[in-house]
Order: sequence, then C-alpha cells, then structure tokens
Amino acid sequence: MIQDDFNTFCQGLTATTYVVQWGDSDVWKVGGKVFAIAGWNDTSEFAVTFKVSPLSFDILKEQPGLRPAPYLASRGMKWIQHYAQPGLADDDLKAYIQESHRLVASGLSKKKQRELGLLEA
Repeated sequence: MIQDDFNTFCQGLTATTYVVQWGDSDVWKVGGKVFAIAGWNDTSEFAVTFKVSPLSFDILKEQPGLRPAPYLASRGMKWIQHYAQPGLADDDLKAYIQESHRLVASGLSKKKQRELGLLEA
C-alpha cells in the first residue's frame, strides 16, 4: 500500500477526519479519536499504525514486518505498526484499518455515534 491509497481508503470510511501531525504524519480520526496513522516511522519505509483487538495484537506482533506500535504499545495500548516487508497484504491491511475504525468508533458515546451516522437513530 502506498500513502495515497491509504489516505483514499481512510477517507472512504464513515465520519472520518484528517489531520497532519506528529512529525508530518497523516492521521485519521473518527469522532476526534485516532484510528490510523501513516508515517511516524524511524525509517524511510512507509508505515501504517492501527488499533487492534487484544487477540490480534498477540498474533500480529510476532509477524515479520509488524511490531507493537512505538509509543502507543509501550503505554499498554493495543496498536500495531506495519513498518516493513513482508508485513500485511494490502487487502489484509485495509481490513485491519477498517476494524480499527470500528473499534475506535465503538468507544464513542452512543449519542456521538448517532450524530456521526455510525448508528441508526
């Protein structure tokens, strides 16, 4: 996945907002909460950081090209960074980004979820 594909995919998810922060990283949010970050890596390789379930965290952190996300995982949060090859195939990475969006959105209040069109009225 390249950065343009990442941004296009995240933009297509419901109720997302975009900001550049943390050293020129592309940061995507839902309801003001981060669900995916592109960039923010100590190498020139394109990196994507996303939230995962505890089970996915335990599985993915052992895979080549993936690691617990710097800063976030060291604070006990279940975030993975896809930072090198082989990492995840594009379709799998998109599925994890979409799941990250769902996980973060589900943590919002029901009122906020309805306002953003994430729940039926």
